[in-house]
Amino acid sequence: MTKKLFLARHAKASDKQPGQNDIDRELNSIGLQNSTRMGINFSNKGIQFDIIVSSPAARAQATSSLIAEQLKYDTSKIHLNPEIYEASTRTLLQVINQLKDEWNTVLLVGHNPAISYLAEYLTKSEIGDMTTCGVVCIEFELDQWNMISEGTGKMVSYEYPDLLNF
Repeated sequence: MTKKLFLARHAKASDKQPGQNDIDRELNSIGLQNSTRMGINFSNKGIQFDIIVSSPAARAQATSSLIAEQLKYDTSKIHLNPEIYEASTRTLLQVINQLKDEWNTVLLVGHNPAISYLAEYLTKSEIGDMTTCGVVCIEFELDQWNMISEGTGKMVSYEYPDLLNF
């Protein structure tokens, strides 16, 4: 069975305000629009996620929820994993390795630079810094998430809002 992992960088957030914690930064109007558009893009392609895993940061939660709403995915089932916020590539890999094997299609919403580094690490592809609301789809010819490691994935696509035709 093939595993599909969609790695997403959260959408565009508002600048940090004086006294505001980084984790509490919300999406700005562009981020709200782009998250919805990315969800519509997934819906148009018939993509459904077995699980959506997100950083608990407000901007990542909003990105996850807006995508989920377009897919009729129950937003209460989005798994918020505190390890994703400020994670290293190694930590993100551990999060992936611990996914349940019954899940075959997963969306993980996180932050740069780790999300971009992870995409490159898993695929050995040159991706660079993922744009906000950018999503890399990676396929693995593996049955178990804990078998995923450096170079085991194949990059299927890299999409971001500016590429969408609507």
